[in-house]
Amino acid sequence: MELPVLAIIVPCLNEEECIDLTTEKLLEILLNLEKKEEISKRSFIFYIDDGSSDSTWKLVEKYSLETNGKVKGIRFSRNYGNQKAILAGLLEASTYNADCYISIDADLQQDETKIPEFIHKYKDGAQIVLGIRKDRSTDGFFKRYTAVAFYKIMNLLGVKIKTNHSDYRLVSSQVVEALKNFHEINLFLRGIFNDLGFNKDYVYFDVKARKAGKTKFTPISLLSLAISGITSFSIVPLRIVTFIGFLMSFVSFILGISAFIDKLIRHNAVPGWATIVVAIGFISGIQILCMGIIAEYLGQLFQEVKARPRYIIEKKAS
Repeated sequence: MELPVLAIIVPCLNEEECIDLTTEKLLEILLNLEKKEEISKRSFIFYIDDGSSDSTWKLVEKYSLETNGKVKGIRFSRNYGNQKAILAGLLEASTYNADCYISIDADLQQDETKIPEFIHKYKDGAQIVLGIRKDRSTDGFFKRYTAVAFYKIMNLLGVKIKTNHSDYRLVSSQVVEALKNFHEINLFLRGIFNDLGFNKDYVYFDVKARKAGKTKFTPISLLSLAISGITSFSIVPLRIVTFIGFLMSFVSFILGISAFIDKLIRHNAVPGWATIVVAIGFISGIQILCMGIIAEYLGQLFQEVKARPRYIIEKKAS
């Protein structure tokens, strides 16, 4: 059999402090796999510069020249986000006829030494191999528990994704071809790859400390990713809105009957304004919450209907 061509997809944003070490480590892994005849010598690293404002792209161009195309890459015209960077990496790297693709963060906190294990799973027939964190001991208190809550909520809402799976994964060229049929603007790749089907397997890894630089995932960006994941793959929140509407109508009907009985039969006046104010405040809060949920879905539709490009490539290095 012909040896598979591996493309390592690396999204990066302002990673000038760690890109040297990342390139060194990934090239070492590629060369070792090539020597062992696990992958083809045409395998390569593919960087996606997500609109960096530092010298990240200059370093990508430098390594592309020094390695005679072993390092390739593209640069976005602006920052489009991690999910679109990974998507662009997969789609653009597919033009070099790779057989399998592994996406990994530029800081290499996702243990890069597990890459040979991904390849072995692929050779055993897996079309999608998901990298799963063994635990979240390296996370802070807030991130740890919000992440656990996120996966539980997603599964409760019907979005079946593997707990503690990030975007460290291997996919085959067949999977990437299937991915090309998905044209939505707002992407949640963990959900999409689950929806695609195909034979799956798992690789478990420990998260390492960052060697240099700072994480680009802020609480706001993680919240945005979570909202995008929910609204892209589940209509359960809309059904909850409908249920709340019915429930509030029912409660209002019961309260109306109670007030009617108090007034006409028991001759009791409804006491105090406090109850009325609390009830109005509660119902108003529910209405605003429901409107917010509906607005999120309308916002998604608005972006999809415009059908603007998911990303714009400014430069290429090959």
